[in-house]
Amino acid sequence: MSTVFAVTTALLSAAALTTLVRLVRGPVALDRIVALDMLLTLLVAGTAVGVAARDESSFLPVLLLLAILAFIGSVTAANLIERREGMR
Repeated sequence: MSTVFAVTTALLSAAALTTLVRLVRGPVALDRIVALDMLLTLLVAGTAVGVAARDESSFLPVLLLLAILAFIGSVTAANLIERREGMR
């Protein structure tokens, strides 16, 4: 079972690396916002894999907090984009 966790962690790390590239190189602000949201989602997934690998539930509140922060960030970014489009 540890190979499953290792492969999952490697794939999540590769996805986070490509997301960081998009976050840095994104030509517009919307690309950076979506990349930051994706990075938070990958962080939640990585935390969930870590919780499952260690078989302890003490990190579940951290997992819940990260998921809530990712959701609030997505809603805030959507609101910002909607306001910018309304100003044009």
